[in-house]
Amino acid sequence: MYACSPRWRSDWISEEDAEEVLAQLAAKLHGRYPYPDEIGINYGVHFTGGEPFLNFELLLRVTEIARRLGIPSTFVETNCFWCRDNETTKEKLMKLRDAGLKGILISANPFVLEHIPFERTERAARIGEEVFGGNVIIYQRFFFDQFRRLGLKGTLPFEGYLQKAGLASLYHMELLPMGRVPYKLGHLFKKHPAAHFFGQSCRRELIRDWHIHIDNYCNFVPGYCAGISLGDARDMDAICRGIDLTRLPVLRALLTDLKELYELGREFGYEEKEGYISKCHLCLDIRRHLAKLREFEELKPKEFYDRLED
Repeated sequence: MYACSPRWRSDWISEEDAEEVLAQLAAKLHGRYPYPDEIGINYGVHFTGGEPFLNFELLLRVTEIARRLGIPSTFVETNCFWCRDNETTKEKLMKLRDAGLKGILISANPFVLEHIPFERTERAARIGEEVFGGNVIIYQRFFFDQFRRLGLKGTLPFEGYLQKAGLASLYHMELLPMGRVPYKLGHLFKKHPAAHFFGQSCRRELIRDWHIHIDNYCNFVPGYCAGISLGDARDMDAICRGIDLTRLPVLRALLTDLKELYELGREFGYEEKEGYISKCHLCLDIRRHLAKLREFEELKPKEFYDRLED
């Protein structure tokens, strides 16, 4: 969804930027979480990446900053690559808990299984419960339980997983038709011409006030719309006061009608593809074309568009 890749530059967010963003969040979240020690998929503030445990010291420091600022319901999202043994796993989770972290979200799905031995995922879940009690989320639990029933060990290529689990398991995958999915797994979906999506907009996705992301460049990313920035999250008040759409033509088109985005793309030489699996696919493909031609303030970070097919 976010075109993660080991070929991205390691541009970690700075402690200063993290504190500035968290300080603004603290003010806006004050009093909004009646259960500040609990977490949920859409309840709380989660630290993620990429993979946040690739820089454990920064993760620990940001956790400490969040506690000092009174950020409620903090948790970390991880693929568990680092859970190589019991001692290290428990030590790191206890350090995070003592620094103020409330819980952990463990990623479990066939795509993680391609790279992370399942024993590490199980270890994170078991020790996570020892450290955080009920504040352990396994996402998706269906796959975690299925991997256990199948007795899986080590890693397993996606094709091998489908052979063991059957094609029916595809119905449980949240393959949101955006990001890298249209380019790597588009063959699993029915395709439509661009005009099929005319008359639709992305207004609901862009203005929703829950589950937003702030990336390492401090872009305020609406919902799951990777590659789109509503502004600098270090100045959230400016974003909340209102956004001047006259200087953001891509965002203006998306709030109105995908046909307008298509016409904007055509002005810049965009050529329609053979088909699109979703309005997100159409939107993304046009944005990708535009981002390669010139700087659009709302199309950030640029590297997202460069890494879609890594």
